[in-house]
Amino acid sequence: MTPSPAPGLAWLNGADERAVRDALRHVCAARAYGDALLAARPFADAGALLAASDAATAALTASGLAEALAGHPPIGRPDPADPASAREQRGMADAPDALRAEMLDLNLAYQERFGHVFLICATGLSGERMRDALRARMDNPPETERETVRAELGKINRIRLTRLAESTATVSTHILDTSAGRPAPGVAVSLSVRPGGGDAAWTAHGTARTDADGRCADLPALPGDAVLARLTFAVDPYLSRTGTGAAFFPEVTVPFAVVPGEHYHVPLLLTPFGYSVYRGS
Repeated sequence: MTPSPAPGLAWLNGADERAVRDALRHVCAARAYGDALLAARPFADAGALLAASDAATAALTASGLAEALAGHPPIGRPDPADPASAREQRGMADAPDALRAEMLDLNLAYQERFGHVFLICATGLSGERMRDALRARMDNPPETERETVRAELGKINRIRLTRLAESTATVSTHILDTSAGRPAPGVAVSLSVRPGGGDAAWTAHGTARTDADGRCADLPALPGDAVLARLTFAVDPYLSRTGTGAAFFPEVTVPFAVVPGEHYHVPLLLTPFGYSVYRGS
């Protein structure tokens, strides 16, 4: 039996170029890296995807490597807006203050010597092991360190790309009846998806009903080839049932773009005569 492809691989193969480029930028910040992987589409399997990643990393020029490094925060100081770096640097999360202070000093000394951030594939490493690696590499000749950095970047790119290829997107929602100042329970919600391609049709993917708190958190995860999702809220029965009045918009339909590995919380603020939606957290 042929094994099923990684859930996100179909998305990488078929999604709009702009969406894939943006996702690849979170894998590796070098534009040339994204260009190379986009040019290599479609990928037959995860092995082909990782081989293309390795080739793109190896082909980065000095300026491309510098661009990639600029996308990585220093060890011990992950960017709060960058969940990947925080996840990868988890070994520093509970590091004692003395180790954090030492890493700060070593990072500054490294950057002064080599002109760029210290890069290591930190996944699974303790803070002490990262510190020891930084100390050991401080005496490397610049040429040796540059190729060490490239090798570490390749490992990071592989981990991030694998996570992207194996992930699915998920969706939840929350409806607030702003005219009544309370959640909207019992509203029927349907989820549809659309794969890549301009002529692709919407396909029903799941249904649910908001709970007593107006939330709907049990919608099924999206298929790997979905590039668009659509929530449809049947609000007229709810408004009629609560005596709020006839709905000017009896149905609310909200399409939005999706990327594997992301969670999309799409709240609906509802009145009998209007509504608003946004991406929540």
